[in-house]
Amino acid sequence: MKEYTVIASLSVFITLFLDKFLGTGILRKREFYLFLFIIFLFKLLVNGYLTGENIVLYNPDFFSGRRVGSIPLEDFLFGFSMVTQTIIFWENFLKKQ
Repeated sequence: MKEYTVIASLSVFITLFLDKFLGTGILRKREFYLFLFIIFLFKLLVNGYLTGENIVLYNPDFFSGRRVGSIPLEDFLFGFSMVTQTIIFWENFLKKQ
């Protein structure tokens, strides 16, 4: 089973649900996509180096095998979820104060 693929995909759906459920509207803000672009740019540099130099290895039994350069696609899904959920919870916390 491709556990990393399943978990990374599930994390994206949870992120979309949280944005809608908590009403933060992060995914509708233009600034968010600029921020996400910057995050992914650094991910390409750092993660690309780590996976390209075989410092970080992935077991092909656990992910889809699709890559962007040397980076597994699932890393981008997980990165999107991690960064976006942090912003969603931050905005939700600020809204409650």
